[in-house]
Amino acid sequence: MSPEPEKVPVEVEGRSLVLTNLAKVLYPETGFTKGAVIDYYLRIAPVLLPHIAERPLTLKRYPDGVAGQHFYNKHAPEHRPDWVRTERLPAPGSTSGRDWVRYVIAGDLPTLIWTANLAGLELHTPMWRIPHVAEPDLLVFDLDPGAPATIVECCAVALWLRPLLAEAGFDAFAKTSGGKGLQLLAPLSGASSDAASAIARTIAEHLEREQPAAVVSRMTRSLRPGKVLVDWSQNNAHKTTIAPYSLRARARPTVSTPVTWDEVAGCERPEDLVFTSGDVLDRVAEQGDLLAPLTGAQPDPSAHPGS
Repeated sequence: MSPEPEKVPVEVEGRSLVLTNLAKVLYPETGFTKGAVIDYYLRIAPVLLPHIAERPLTLKRYPDGVAGQHFYNKHAPEHRPDWVRTERLPAPGSTSGRDWVRYVIAGDLPTLIWTANLAGLELHTPMWRIPHVAEPDLLVFDLDPGAPATIVECCAVALWLRPLLAEAGFDAFAKTSGGKGLQLLAPLSGASSDAASAIARTIAEHLEREQPAAVVSRMTRSLRPGKVLVDWSQNNAHKTTIAPYSLRARARPTVSTPVTWDEVAGCERPEDLVFTSGDVLDRVAEQGDLLAPLTGAQPDPSAHPGS
C-alpha cells in the first residue's frame, strides 16, 4: 500500500481547503489521529454549530498532540482562507498589548473543519453572540471540584443549584466540562455581562452560605480542597467557556457532553459522566441535542450525527 498523502485537497460546502497530516496521532493513549478529530467534528457539526454560531472563537491548539506543547489562538491566523469570517472586537486587558482582537467566527462547517485541521482540539466561546457584544444570551455556572472532590460532588451541588435558579426564573441545563467538572447553562436575555455576573455571584454566595461544608464561591486555593467551586466569574464578557460538544485535550478524546438531570442525579462514580467522541456521537444519534433549547433550534432527526 502506498503511504497516506500528507496533503489532501477537499471541498466542504463549496469551500476548498487542504487537510494535512491526517495520520498524525494526537491522543497517544488511544491512537486517536488528526483524521479522527476532523471526522468527529464533521459528524457532530449539526448539533455543535448552532451553539458556536456568531460567537468569537478561541482555539486551544495542540499541533503535536495532547502530550505536546499547546497554545491559545484568539487572533485569527494570518494564513487563513479568504472565506474564513473574522470580526475585530474589543479585548481590554489583552495579554498581546492590543485592545482589540480579530477573532474567527466559526459558525459554518468549512470553518469548523479548517480549525480542526489546525489541531484546534478545544473550542472556547463567550456567553454572548455578535452583534450583541457583552450582552449574554446564556448564564453559566462552572462547577470545579477541589480534590478529593470529583464530578460526583459537582452533581450534588448542581442539584442544589437547580431549584435556586428556578426560583430566580432560570431553566438550567447541564453538561460535563469534558474534564473533572460540570457546567450549568440557562437562557438569559436583556442583561449585560456585568448584570449576569452579579446574578450568578448572588446565587453562588447564597448556596455557599447554605452548604458551607461542600461549596465555595471564591477562587482562593486554600478554601477549595474537598469542596466544589461554583465559579460565577465565567459570565465576564471577556471570559470563555468550553463549547458544548467540543473535544478536550485529555488522555482520551473526551467531550464536553450535555447530560440529563436524571444522569446528574444518578452519578455515583466519576466514570459515570465521562464520554468520549464515539460515545457522544451515539448519544446524539439516540437523543438529539439535549441543549437545543439554548439555541432556539429544533433538532432535525434526519441530521443526527452518525446517521
